[in-house]
Amino acid sequence: MAQVLEFKLPDLGEGLTEAEVVRWLVEVGDVVAVDQPVVEVETAKAMVEVPCPYGGVVTARFGEEGTELPVGAPLLTVAVGSAEATESRGASGGPSGDGAGSEASGNVLVGYGTGAPAARRRRVRPAPVGQTPAPVTAAHQTPVTAAHQTPDTAAHPAPVTAARSAPARASAPAPTSVPVLGVVDPHGPVAVISPLVRKLARQHGLDLRQIAGSGRDGLILRTDVESAIRAADEDAAAVPSTPTRPEADTSGERIPLRGVRGAVAEKLSRSRREIPDATCWVDADATELMAARAAMNTAGPKVSVLALLARICTAALARFPELNSTVDAEAREIVRLTGVHLGFAAQTERGLVVPVVRDAHTRNAESIGAEIARLTEAARDGKLTPAQLTGGTFTLNNYGVFGVDGSTPIINHPEAAMLGVGRIVAKPWVHEGELAVRQVVQLSLTFDHRVCDGGTAGGFLRYVADCVEQPAVLLRTL
Repeated sequence: MAQVLEFKLPDLGEGLTEAEVVRWLVEVGDVVAVDQPVVEVETAKAMVEVPCPYGGVVTARFGEEGTELPVGAPLLTVAVGSAEATESRGASGGPSGDGAGSEASGNVLVGYGTGAPAARRRRVRPAPVGQTPAPVTAAHQTPVTAAHQTPDTAAHPAPVTAARSAPARASAPAPTSVPVLGVVDPHGPVAVISPLVRKLARQHGLDLRQIAGSGRDGLILRTDVESAIRAADEDAAAVPSTPTRPEADTSGERIPLRGVRGAVAEKLSRSRREIPDATCWVDADATELMAARAAMNTAGPKVSVLALLARICTAALARFPELNSTVDAEAREIVRLTGVHLGFAAQTERGLVVPVVRDAHTRNAESIGAEIARLTEAARDGKLTPAQLTGGTFTLNNYGVFGVDGSTPIINHPEAAMLGVGRIVAKPWVHEGELAVRQVVQLSLTFDHRVCDGGTAGGFLRYVADCVEQPAVLLRTL
């Protein structure tokens, strides 16, 4: 006999708490194998294909494409041990067995295992309206958390445990109250289980402590929040209008700040809030650097300008390690980092991402260039992993590819500095005492003023400019 198992959205790591369903890879009725990817989701860090730890027939999917689901929410259900699944596995030489344990994968993602399924828990159903609920003891109740909910229980959660509610009295009438604003103790706990209910209230600016729940023991349901939203809209419509100045038009397209764009927005905002940054810049004659690159490319694999600048940065950080640091605000300490993990800004269809070249201080220009090319291709395909987007210690931002000369970069929190590079363009320049046309680039350094003063930042930037103008300066560090 087939057993239906529920597969929930696992913890995808890196502190991520939710993901958006981008594309379903299976349909209801499809036979899936153990560890077969069943859905593609987008987190704040990357696109991820989620494998199912069970083999069987898909009986239900939860969440349309474009829906945002919290970690622990149901993704799909699989009938394990069904005739269709057994026949398919037998034909393909896959695993077979009678129990759920034989249908489970040995692989795991963070936060969920794939051993034998947990025993089914008995759920206490609430009594119909108008009837007296039977007394329920702690021994017969099962705690309900957000990770155990299905779409139905998210909207109509099961009763809370006896430890959180007073025991029901046999003579007490069943609750028949409707949501009323302003009757809940503002200092008591908020009786909400579903994270979807909390999110709905937050989106509409409602205080859950001001909503009385119609569920058992005052549990706030989704219908309660929706009723409060309608009541607030009706109150707003009933207020007589008074002559005021016309308000600004806000009827344009609304784009949710979520996924990669949301993560970038949060990181940049945090950088501005927490880091006292300063910026200095200099124009440099890049004619000799471009000539050196042309000579290198005729003698071997092509090396990009970005790779050369990255190598110059690692040499500069060896001389000025203060800029390869981070600040531990709680401990009030500056942490100087031993290795250079160089991030570089890459523009993709999904937004701006910053892949990280690991151990850049141990690489030459050719090795750095090859790694930049590999990570850039993965970024454009949306295949970067969270590990490839985190852990940077210094960032290089080449905004010259957009045809602009200068900028004031925002530091990639929690790093201490970012070097911005403008376009390399022919300009009049005084060279060896005479006016000439030279290839000129503007370099901008934004740094955390807590880790160093302007003298250190200026020394770093001047060294980078000297290497750009006279690449032979690098020979002393190679």
